[in-house]
Amino acid sequence: LDRRIAHFGHYSDLFSDDPSDKPPCRGCSSNLVEPYIKCAECGPSPFLLCLQCFTRGFEFKKHESDHKYEIMTSDFPVLEPGWTAQEEMAVLEAVMDCGFGNWLDVAYQMRTKSKEECEAHYMKNFINNPLFSSTLLNLRQIEEARTAVTAIPFKPTDDPPRPTFDSLLSRDMAGYMPARADFMEEFDNYAEWDLKDIDFVDDDSDLLHALKIAVVDIYHSRLKERGRRKKIIRDHGLINLRKFQILEHRYPKEVQDLYDAMRRFARVVGPIEHDKFIESHACEYDILMCTHSAKVYERVKHVREDERRKRTMLVDVLQYIQDGRACQQWLSKQACFTIHSSGPCRRSAPPLNLTGLPGTEKLNDREKELCQVVRLVPGAYLEYKQALLNECRRQGGLRLAQARALIKIDVNKTRKIYDFLIKEGYINKA
Repeated sequence: LDRRIAHFGHYSDLFSDDPSDKPPCRGCSSNLVEPYIKCAECGPSPFLLCLQCFTRGFEFKKHESDHKYEIMTSDFPVLEPGWTAQEEMAVLEAVMDCGFGNWLDVAYQMRTKSKEECEAHYMKNFINNPLFSSTLLNLRQIEEARTAVTAIPFKPTDDPPRPTFDSLLSRDMAGYMPARADFMEEFDNYAEWDLKDIDFVDDDSDLLHALKIAVVDIYHSRLKERGRRKKIIRDHGLINLRKFQILEHRYPKEVQDLYDAMRRFARVVGPIEHDKFIESHACEYDILMCTHSAKVYERVKHVREDERRKRTMLVDVLQYIQDGRACQQWLSKQACFTIHSSGPCRRSAPPLNLTGLPGTEKLNDREKELCQVVRLVPGAYLEYKQALLNECRRQGGLRLAQARALIKIDVNKTRKIYDFLIKEGYINKA
């Protein structure tokens, strides 16, 4: 039985129902019908004879009638009694043709078993069989281990679109079929034509045999080139070209020019290395642009500050134009600021902005102007004013020294507040 199983596995292509699938008898050239004879010593091409030629002792070239032989037949059980090797192959082929679960069509194609028998046998021996399931599990683990190292996490090709045939997207994808990972038209699409009529037979001369081997080698090299190009397309995400171009256009023009120049080297360094190279140059370009942008920002900032200073100056002129003394003081400050680099004048601080400060609404316009010039918040000014008014009422008058002792702030600010209250009539000198 073991020998029969080995023959079944090694020569399963000889056990087909179609006689045209088997080589003809070497003696009478008739179609072989099981059982038939295979010479165990002639090869590598199988030397097959029908039973009639075998019983006549047919001999040809190196084959002699006393050679060891094997009886080729599929009329024996393999997995369970009642199912021959021929039927095992027939049910597998029927499931492949009709699809898993279509047991009525499978039984109709087999013609020797019922729908229930086909389903029970297939589920028992090919789905639930521990031997097959463990083998499939090991194959799956080996495949996962192999692809885990070489898998390339490139987003555009994780899930390629599946456009309808002859659609615009299908043409953009060059007829790529995601379910098969093939193209409708491959690179060097007619490479097989040079090989389709070659047949190796024992009576070929050495020169003819060598020529046929050379043709096969050339065909293999063309297949390798086809596979290499397909791998480049898959690894670099070129299948969905439109999405690839969208991702490429996210770079600035300078980086895109570099991308175009370096694309020819992508097939050498690989997809991850190539993307890292481009990303590093994009990052370098961003850093350079940030440095340049910082210089532009500083220049524009100075221009903006000059414009703001000019607007503030105009507002000050309009504010002080009604008050001759205040206007004269402001002009003196501006003169000091102008000759600051060559004269002894000290640059004064800009007026205090009272917008949003507590107590501003309790001040009149002249008091607001005082707080802006002295740079005193309205709340503090109101406290100092009330303290000076109370002291002036208690003593009947107030001197500057008494005001300075009462409010402990800068003496210049105290004098300006004292003079302002005297001028406005809030207090009187002692």
